[in-house]
Amino acid sequence: MKRFLVILFVFVQSFSFSQSKMFFEKPPVFSNCDSVAVKDLQSCFDTQVFKLIHENFKTPEKVLKDDYRGELRVLFDVDTTGVFHIIYVNSVYQELKDEAKRVFSNFPKVYPSTYNGRKIDKQYTVTIKIPLEENNYTNKPVDEIKKVNNIEAHAKAEMDSINTSITAYENKAFSSQLNVPFTHADYYKFDRQMNVIGANSHTASKPFVYEEVSRYYDFDLETKKLQKTTSTWGGRKLWNEHLVQIQTKDYWFTFDPILDLELGKDTEADFNYTFNNTRGIKVQGGLGSKLNFYATVFESQGRFAQYVNTYAESLKAFGPDPAIVPGRGIAKRFKTDAYDYPVAEAYLSFAPTKFMNIQFGHAKNFIGDGYRSLLLSDVASPHPFLKLNTSFWKIKYTNTWMWLKDVRPEVQEDGAFLTKYIANHYLSWNVSKRFNLGLFESVIWTNSNNRGFDVNYLNPIIFYRAIEFETGQDAGNAILGATAKYKWNDCVNVYGQFILDEFSLSDVKAGEKSWKNKFGYQLGAKYFNAFNVENLMLQFEYNRVRPYTYSHNTIATNYGHNNQSMAHLWGANFSEAILIGRYYLDRWFANAKLIFGVRGLDFNDGVDDFSYGSDVYRNYNDRPFDKGVEVGQGNKSKVFNGNLQVGYLINPASNLKIFTDITYRNFNPEAQTLTAFKSNTVWFNFGVRTDLFNWYFDN
Repeated sequence: MKRFLVILFVFVQSFSFSQSKMFFEKPPVFSNCDSVAVKDLQSCFDTQVFKLIHENFKTPEKVLKDDYRGELRVLFDVDTTGVFHIIYVNSVYQELKDEAKRVFSNFPKVYPSTYNGRKIDKQYTVTIKIPLEENNYTNKPVDEIKKVNNIEAHAKAEMDSINTSITAYENKAFSSQLNVPFTHADYYKFDRQMNVIGANSHTASKPFVYEEVSRYYDFDLETKKLQKTTSTWGGRKLWNEHLVQIQTKDYWFTFDPILDLELGKDTEADFNYTFNNTRGIKVQGGLGSKLNFYATVFESQGRFAQYVNTYAESLKAFGPDPAIVPGRGIAKRFKTDAYDYPVAEAYLSFAPTKFMNIQFGHAKNFIGDGYRSLLLSDVASPHPFLKLNTSFWKIKYTNTWMWLKDVRPEVQEDGAFLTKYIANHYLSWNVSKRFNLGLFESVIWTNSNNRGFDVNYLNPIIFYRAIEFETGQDAGNAILGATAKYKWNDCVNVYGQFILDEFSLSDVKAGEKSWKNKFGYQLGAKYFNAFNVENLMLQFEYNRVRPYTYSHNTIATNYGHNNQSMAHLWGANFSEAILIGRYYLDRWFANAKLIFGVRGLDFNDGVDDFSYGSDVYRNYNDRPFDKGVEVGQGNKSKVFNGNLQVGYLINPASNLKIFTDITYRNFNPEAQTLTAFKSNTVWFNFGVRTDLFNWYFDN
C-alpha cells in the first residue's frame, strides 16, 4: 500500500508539472490567431512568421548571382511590448543578414508571450533555406534547442546591437550639464534674454551650463536659423555639423578639430610678422542625462605683437622656459623669437539633483556681469578646480576650490613650483524682479606647517574669514566682495562690484588715505538692442582698485596664479573706463572696444625699488609710505587700447570663425624703465579660429 501511494504521488507531481507548463505559458499571439485554441497557438505563431518571411524576404542580387545554396539562421525575440528584435543572424553573406533585419523590423506588433499571466520576453530561432521556397523554414523556441548557446549568441550580437542603437543626432548638448564655452563675444547673444525683468536667472557665476541658459534662449532654434542648405557630407561638416556626432538613447558624444591660425603685422616690432598656429581636438559628450564630459587639447606655436611678447616674458617662471603666454600657460622657446605653448582643459559635470551641479576639472571660472571681474576672472592660466553650484528658490550658491601655482624662484621648493589654494563662495540672491545682490568671500593659503589642502575650507556654508582667524593671521589671506545688478528695463541693466581686501574704519575717518584701505569697485551698464537695432549691444564699464589690493604680507598668499592676477588683468593701483559695442547679423559679427586707463607702476630702477601697489605679487611691507596713498601713485602710466574686429561664423556647431581685427595701443609712462616704456603700435591680424575662450591683449 505504501509503495502504491509513493508511485501515485510521483505520477501526480509529474503530471501536474507538465500540465502547469502548458497551462501557465503562452507563446506570442498574432492578431489573426486570437480565436485559435491555446494548444494550437504556437503552431499559428510559427505559420505567421513563415508567411511574413515568405511574403517580404527578397533574396539579394549578389546571392542570386552567386547561385548560393545554403541557409540563414536568425535568433530573435519578442519583447514584453510585442515587438520583434533580431539578436543575431548567422550567414556567410552580409546582404542576407541585412535583408533578414529589414524583414523582421517590419513585423507587426503582437501580443507578447506570457507566463502565469505575466508578460515575458520569448526567444526563437528560425532557419531560412536559400534559395527561398514556400514552407522551407524551421522555427523553434530557443529553450528547446539544446545546441544554441544563448550567452554566446548575445555576445556575437553585441556589436551589431550597438550599431543599430545609434539614432539621429539631436544636439543633446543644448539641454546638458556642459558649459557654454565662455567668450564675451558669444555670451552677449543671450545676455538680454537672461536679464529680462522677472527672470529668476543668475548671470554672474560663469561659465553657464546649457541647461540653465536653455530656459531663456532656444539654442536649437537659433542654430537652425543659421543652417546652410547642402547635400554633401563635406558641406554639412564644414557649415553645419560636428565632424563626428554620435547619439544613442543612453549616451552621445561629438568630436571636432580645433584651429587657431592667424597672421598679422605689428608696426612697432622688429620682426616681419606675427602668427599663431594652434591645432587641437575637442571631445564632449554625455552618459545618461546627468553626467557630461568635455576635453580640449591645444598644440600651439605663436609670436604676438611686441608688447604682448614683452609682457609674456615678464611673467616667466623660474627655469629655462622664457615666458608664460597670458591666459594660456608656460611656453617653451620656438625657433628664435616665438613660443611653443601646449594647453589642455577638461572637466566632468554631474547633476545629482535638479538643484545641484558638480564640476571637477582643469579650466577657468569667472564671477561678474562685466567685461572685467574684480572678484574672480579668467585672465590667468587654466588650473585644477572643484565647483559646486546649488540653485533653489531665488538663490544660486557657488562654491569653488582651486589649486594654483606660484612659479617665482623665491618660492620654489626643491625645484618644483609652489602649490597654493583658493576657496571661495559666492551667493547670488534675486531680491526682486529687478534687483540682484551677490556676496563673495575668498581665502588663499599655502602649505604652511605641511597642512596641504585645509579640509576646514571644504565646508561650503561656513564663513572663511572665521577659519582664517582661527588658524592664524598669517595662515591665509581673506578677501570679501559684493555684486549688484539692477534691471532698468528689459534692454538696460546696470551692474557693479565691490572688493574689500583690508579696511580700517579709523583710517577712513582720519581722511589721510591710508594704505590699509585696500578696496576696489566696478560700475557698468549694458544696453541691449540699442537704439532699436536688434542684436546691437553697447556697454560701458568703469573699474578702480586702490594700491596693494590682492597682495599680502606673506610671500605666496597673494591673489595670483602663474604670475598673473586671479582678478583684474592689471593687478591693482589703476582706474580704467571701457566702451564696448557688439553686433551680429546671421553669421556675420562685429566687435569694437575702447579702453582708457591710468596705472601706477613700480620703478624698480635700483634707486627707487619700492612697491607702489600695482604688482599683487609684491609684499605690501615694501611700500614707501603709509599715508597719502592714491590710485596711480608711482610710475604713473596712461593707457589707451582700441580694438575693432569683424568676422564670419563658419560653423555654429564647432564655433569656427574667420575674422580680421586691428588693435591700436598707446602706452605712456612718466618714466621709462625696463618693464615700462613708451609704446605706440598698430597690430593688424586676420585668421580662422575655433572660438572657445577669451584672449586678453589689453594689458
